[in-house]
Amino acid sequence: MTSPATRNPVAPAPGLVIGLVSVSDRASGGVYEDKGLPALAEWLAAALATPYRIETRLIPDERAQIEATLTELVDTARCHLVLTTGGTGPSRRDVTPEATLAIGTKEMPGFGEQMRQISLRFVPTAILSRQTAVIREIDGHAALVMNLPGQPKAIKETLEGLKDADGKQLVGGIFAAVPYCVDLIGGPYMETNPAVCKAFRPKSALRPAPSTENNA
Repeated sequence: MTSPATRNPVAPAPGLVIGLVSVSDRASGGVYEDKGLPALAEWLAAALATPYRIETRLIPDERAQIEATLTELVDTARCHLVLTTGGTGPSRRDVTPEATLAIGTKEMPGFGEQMRQISLRFVPTAILSRQTAVIREIDGHAALVMNLPGQPKAIKETLEGLKDADGKQLVGGIFAAVPYCVDLIGGPYMETNPAVCKAFRPKSALRPAPSTENNA
């Protein structure tokens, strides 16, 4: 884990900025089509009610490049949230968690713990997953960086949680806690589509819905 970076402050980017990173040797090398970035973008489009801009990166399983990419997305692109997919298993080439921890200033292990709890309902090998999350802080800016699974189905399940046939929430997804976390680190106020993922905030942190009345 790094210490909070000290550098000349840069004005934050206007609005919500989200970085999406797919870590894959074969996809980045053109061996097969990457599915992680489209899956993340599709889920965010359905889940977020707040306008946002996306920065995408497709890179190989190289720790130095992962660290440089995450740092660039937070420090230069001014992302408030960065989601990675891929490279979180036990194989020698899976180094995304190590790179994530290296650029973070605070570890947020609860996100990885909950992801594994969700995935264990489907496959016993979920215990082999090493997803984690960190906060990266620099002067005047901070971001939440989270590792997600590599498969589109697992991405949706961990972000959204599990629901029964009637749409009742059985297990909470990790994204429900993301908007309030971004609040706490000084990022934009994020609204979600409750039909996909209902954000949770303490009552003291809720903002009133914009008025639709005609004040003329």
